[in-house]
Amino acid sequence: MIVVLAIVVALAALYYTLFVRDRDIPEPLPVSPIQHLQDRKQAIYENLRDLQFEYRLGKLSDEDYQQTKLALQKELAGVLAETEELSKRLGLGPSSVSPAKPKAKPQTQTGTLCPHCGASFAQHLKFCGECGKAIA
Repeated sequence: MIVVLAIVVALAALYYTLFVRDRDIPEPLPVSPIQHLQDRKQAIYENLRDLQFEYRLGKLSDEDYQQTKLALQKELAGVLAETEELSKRLGLGPSSVSPAKPKAKPQTQTGTLCPHCGASFAQHLKFCGECGKAIA
């Protein structure tokens, strides 16, 4: 009896899976035409952060770090150019493509400004948190 019930349930599940009607499938959500480019841009930024982290831990040599960083930056430049081109073709303004980034303050009164990369920090540091070089 249990075997017959299991077979009936299995056949019902198989029938339901194989014979789904088109009207039962929900409509896909509309996706922005440049969404895939924005997703790719975020992935490249994440890869650059991971690369810098691995380099700071000493897992990468200087040569490998520079080569990989340059390749990712070239890929990012291509994605940004393609995003801009597509947004112009679609008539989208630059504000709808990516939010404007606020400009960093040159130096705070109690903070530190890195002379190498220009990063600013709210507190006094001996080494830059961005490039890792010593701040005089």
